[in-house]
Amino acid sequence: MFHGENLANLRIMHGLSRKQLAVHLSTTEQAIWQYENQYMSPDIRTVTALKQIFSVRNKYFYAKDVISSKQHDDRIQVMNIAYRSKMLQELSKTQTEAKHLEFLDVFVSELTSSLRHPTLKILQIRDEAIAYLNTTADSRANQIEKIASLARQRLGLNDDSNENLMHLIEKSGVFIFEKAIGKDTDAYSLWTKHGRSYMMLGSLKRSAARRNFDIAHELGHLLLHNQLEFTSLDSNEHKKTEKEANIFACALLLPKVAFLEAMKNIDRLSNPDAYIDLKRKWQTSLQVLGYRAAGLGLMEAKDHRNFYAALHRKDYLKQEPLDTILPLQKPLKIKSMIDFATNKGLLNLKKMIETDWHAEVPFFAKLTGIEAAFFEKYVSQGQNTKNGKVMELRARMP
Repeated sequence: MFHGENLANLRIMHGLSRKQLAVHLSTTEQAIWQYENQYMSPDIRTVTALKQIFSVRNKYFYAKDVISSKQHDDRIQVMNIAYRSKMLQELSKTQTEAKHLEFLDVFVSELTSSLRHPTLKILQIRDEAIAYLNTTADSRANQIEKIASLARQRLGLNDDSNENLMHLIEKSGVFIFEKAIGKDTDAYSLWTKHGRSYMMLGSLKRSAARRNFDIAHELGHLLLHNQLEFTSLDSNEHKKTEKEANIFACALLLPKVAFLEAMKNIDRLSNPDAYIDLKRKWQTSLQVLGYRAAGLGLMEAKDHRNFYAALHRKDYLKQEPLDTILPLQKPLKIKSMIDFATNKGLLNLKKMIETDWHAEVPFFAKLTGIEAAFFEKYVSQGQNTKNGKVMELRARMP
């Protein structure tokens, strides 16, 4: 029997409307609706076209997929997704990202099922932040500053560099992936109902400084806004949460005491070029350095306006000095976990892809944002697994 829900899951994950999919198949929107609601089954020619579009096997459509077989209350909730974006997201886009994360969450669960994790540091940081927020009378500005300082300390970042920012956040327990999100969205993050945290970073060409800010911004959402229903926010509330995440990112990336000391060597506060050495030191953009200086009262409003005007005049809003030199951090946690699990015989990736998921390698490349060649080497090996064995996940993992 053809499972229409499987088709709906794939279509939504790929960001296609029924009308768009109908165009790909040279059929009607009504036909797609009938397939998904199982009023009609597609013929073999249509199923063949579907498997090519979505990089799955014929069998995918004739048994419950990994999403349909899950309990409904375990699914990713669209209202929990926090975007780094200047505008509120359309519900259709949020549904697409939620569906993508549903598939990813199943994959991560299967990957980690034979690995025993140490206590996740990100959960400890979140709980410590919540306990502080529930008892403090500090202003919101001071709350954000203190939580950023707490996060930096607990993650193990020294005050002189952000070089290992992504590595330490992945090591803390956050799962970070990349994908082409779109031109208006830089990143997003969420907590699942069972306490797993995700960040999705845009894979479009980015500088190291902008990527660090995306990561820090999303960490701000995870720690400051972990209980918010983002889809219920109006425009002003959305702007407020984005501003708070921006302030958190500045505070995390530029620790207050070390930054104040470094600023003593800046002679012209309104000249962006005077901050280039600090950009190299902390791998943050000149815009962020100027914003932090203004936020700490080191730069008056007039000087900050002149600073921003200089950025525009020098065309630094498009590309800043060092943007082509500083190395871009890439997510490595999932690749390391796959390496570890397969080398220890705990995971048969070929079986997972082809038999359990009824998919092809390009499906997993799109799902994870990892190059297809990485999966191909394991699929071609067809390694065996050691059933029932559970291994500790030690410091080898990011």
